[in-house]
Amino acid sequence: MANPHAPADLAGLAADWIAAWNSRDLDQVLDLYTDDAAMSSEKIIALGFDASGRLSGKDQLRAYWTKALTFRPQLHFTLVDAFASPDSVIVHYHDEAGKQVCEYLRLDDAGKIRQASGNYPVG
Repeated sequence: MANPHAPADLAGLAADWIAAWNSRDLDQVLDLYTDDAAMSSEKIIALGFDASGRLSGKDQLRAYWTKALTFRPQLHFTLVDAFASPDSVIVHYHDEAGKQVCEYLRLDDAGKIRQASGNYPVG
């Protein structure tokens, strides 16, 4: 990474990420990601995509999220907080059911998400 991302930019990305999901517009969501972005989540396994819980590339992400949205017609995220490092942000939010989730988003030099993981409470 050439230069660290400013905390204000990372906080802005967290807000933009929440707004994109709340719009339910996958093109808006995918615009935040690199073409070769990687994603990991236990939900990938649960929806029958990959037993490793990992996907890569916008085509795979679009297929996964398209299916996931069919099960979440009332999807809505509420930002709780964002935690920054020089090249990543953790987005802590509540979903429409009030469940807590943390999304880890690692960025490339241009500020696009290149790696993401959905993290859910244990137990």
